[in-house]
Order: sequence, then C-alpha cells, then structure tokens
Amino acid sequence: MFQLIDGLPAEVVGVRAVGVVTKEDYETVLDPAVEAAGAGGSLRILYVLGPEFERYSAGAMLADTEEYAKLWRACSRMAVVTDVGWIRDACGLFRHGLPGDLRVFAYADREAARDWIVGD
Repeated sequence: MFQLIDGLPAEVVGVRAVGVVTKEDYETVLDPAVEAAGAGGSLRILYVLGPEFERYSAGAMLADTEEYAKLWRACSRMAVVTDVGWIRDACGLFRHGLPGDLRVFAYADREAARDWIVGD
C-alpha cells in the first residue's frame, strides 16, 4: 500500500510503499495526490521504498510504468529512496530522457532525499 508522507510543501507528493503495492494504490492514493499537487505548477515526487516494502503486485508493475511515464513529463524533481537493487538499476536506466531531475538515495539517506526534494 501507499502511505502519504505529511509535512511536505504543496507541490511535493511524498509516498511510502509499505507491504504489497497494488494497482489500486496508484488509483486511490498516488494519482489523486499528484493531481492536487500538480495543479500549482512545479510537481516534485518523494518515493520511499524502505524496509516495510515487500513487492509490487502484477497490476502495480504496469501501473508503475504508466505512472512514471506521466510523472516524468510533469515532474521537475523526483527522489526515489530505496535499497532494492533492481529498482535502483531501473531508475538509472530510465533517468535518461527525463525532463526533470531524478535522483536515487539509499534508505539511510532518506533525510537528504527529503531535503533535496523540498529545496530550491
């Protein structure tokens, strides 16, 4: 599931992946939050996949791919916080062609990710 991260500026959407992430999590949590934050202009995303994250469901994998395609066009910054190797590798591959700035942070550096995503 996705949990929204509180205490971020209006243009920043922060989500924490916990347990199994499903397609419905994108539809009911991430999409509405992105729409609300994106209405103001410069959208930024903080995406945390920490030790509580287990996996994506099959439907979530497709939703994730579709969501990132939309977000890449709208985001000025995206911070992905994870120690999951294949997710770090995928971000490395997909960051090329992203109009905004995508950075990947280790879970131990999650505060630095938060500082970067809200900074100027």
